[in-house]
Amino acid sequence: MLVVVSDTHSTDGHRLTNRTLDAVREADLVVHAGDFMRESVLDAFIDEADSFLAVYGNNDGSEIRDRVPAARNVTYGGVEFAVTHTRRGGNTALSMFGRERGADAVIFGHSHRPGFHGTGAIPLLNPGSHAQPRGNRKAHAELEELPDGGLRGRLVTVDGDTFETFRIVPDE
Repeated sequence: MLVVVSDTHSTDGHRLTNRTLDAVREADLVVHAGDFMRESVLDAFIDEADSFLAVYGNNDGSEIRDRVPAARNVTYGGVEFAVTHTRRGGNTALSMFGRERGADAVIFGHSHRPGFHGTGAIPLLNPGSHAQPRGNRKAHAELEELPDGGLRGRLVTVDGDTFETFRIVPDE
């Protein structure tokens, strides 16, 4: 399972709880879309996950920026993701970012608003924030490989309730 989190905004640890903590511990890979706030928070995620990749966000200082990139590509289950915290220009800029990086889908954060947008030029996934939802529900994303290719995904609250499901199938 691939678990996607973002926007921790913590000064004192990863703030993972309940289903989100369990998912991170169970995951084959955890991707964080930025805004840790402190280097110790990044380290707490690395300690918790078996395999962990991240990008930095606009609230991350030089100690984090020296350790993780602003953008990266990640492949899971045959799906190529372009990962960033945000791009100025909204969904259009995010789609262009994904296309420029040769990705099948984009993972991003910043808005703290969980959602999957699969109707545009390229699917866009924002896991929301598991720790500081800013008026949205606390959430993360879980994606699993499909036997016929691609991924089945869901947006999940920290209490384990699924509130949105989706599929990502790479272009052949």
